[in-house]
Amino acid sequence: MAIVKGNNLLLQAVTGSLGDEITIYERNGQIIVAKKRGPSKKKPTKKQLEARYKMKIAAAYAVAIIKDPEIKAYYKSLAGPGQNAYNMAVKDAYNSPEIQRIRFEDETVVVTAKNEFRVAEVAIRIVDAAGSILERGKAVLGRNGVDWHYKATGLPPGGKLIIVAVDLPGNETVREVRLE
Repeated sequence: MAIVKGNNLLLQAVTGSLGDEITIYERNGQIIVAKKRGPSKKKPTKKQLEARYKMKIAAAYAVAIIKDPEIKAYYKSLAGPGQNAYNMAVKDAYNSPEIQRIRFEDETVVVTAKNEFRVAEVAIRIVDAAGSILERGKAVLGRNGVDWHYKATGLPPGGKLIIVAVDLPGNETVREVRLE
């Protein structure tokens, strides 16, 4: 790969491929000359196929969501140089939120959930030892923007707590905690 420096009259208005040898394109205001890549001759692995499918879903989300002017403005505000709202929406849809920590403050469950963009909601289910759901509800976002608080009516010993963090595109991360 070569980066063209200065004003080059020959390459300034040229983009695309020249035969099967080189490709000329512009990225972030720089003209780049690179060897032309062809399709891979190897059969894609299972992980590659999964990544392609995930990217296809993320791209479909981005196309649909940037039609909403408010959400488009949100993603555009997060874009850096050479990026746009579509790029940010794809990136958001590609990654799921992360549940980093779960702690108990008396009867309040405090969940620390992060996402590169934002966590839309955190839902809590409390299940007894027999598997019956005793209570469910949505946690409330704390002032720090990462801790979600849920006031439980009771935490049954031997039961479990199921936490679901959801981001703006709808990606879910589920975490289960056994109650002692």
